[in-house]
Amino acid sequence: MSSETSETPGSDGPLEADDTETDGYVHNPESSSEASSEPYTGKAEGEGFGSQGWILVAGVVVCFLLIPGYIYLNPAAPAEIGWTFFMTFLVLPFIPALLLGLLAVWSMQAAA
Repeated sequence: MSSETSETPGSDGPLEADDTETDGYVHNPESSSEASSEPYTGKAEGEGFGSQGWILVAGVVVCFLLIPGYIYLNPAAPAEIGWTFFMTFLVLPFIPALLLGLLAVWSMQAAA
């Protein structure tokens, strides 16, 4: 076989090197119905986070700043309500973890 011709499966004869196949996809952007006439401005569409996004931000701030900050600034607070040292260190990290888990499930349900 020479380098000028090749057989393709299912074809009737050899293809020449300068022949092109017309069965492939050809993108024609002018004929696209989705093309918009407005130029790209670089600005995001929509209003940003929305109310759900800000609720998620508030939940993260509470879980990563407020609850640990309260524990750091007032370490005797759990002992004042009768919790032992070990119970404090088991329960207090569970509160932000539970809150973040519930926020994640809520945000996935709201997005669907």
